[in-house]
Amino acid sequence: VRLVESGGGLVQAGGSLRLSCLASTSGFSVTPMGWFRQAPGHQRELVAATTADGGNVHYADSVKGRFTISRDNAKNTLYLEMSSLEPGDTAVYFCNVVSASRCGGSVCYEYASVFDKFWGQGTRVTVSL
Repeated sequence: VRLVESGGGLVQAGGSLRLSCLASTSGFSVTPMGWFRQAPGHQRELVAATTADGGNVHYADSVKGRFTISRDNAKNTLYLEMSSLEPGDTAVYFCNVVSASRCGGSVCYEYASVFDKFWGQGTRVTVSL
């Protein structure tokens, strides 16, 4: 699996960006996916995830209501629509595989080290005041 992120850039606070992640695998349509970000001096964190069919989505509290994850399985592409951007959103954004499992009445997403080999270069998002 090769993952190529794009769409990052410099934007003013309050602005919007749409990130894309193109996956070079025929298995994309059956694979849960997530968007991660890593800010300078911080660990990589999962900000949004979705099941293989896009029917369930999850967001970190810090981006809930501002970011929207979606996917087009016919195009092997994962998207992240980001709006009301804040300086705290400044980071390199990555997409990667995640695992999805039922937990209670919802879906839980987890990252596993077995997915390390799929990391791409990421796309940088910089939000200025």
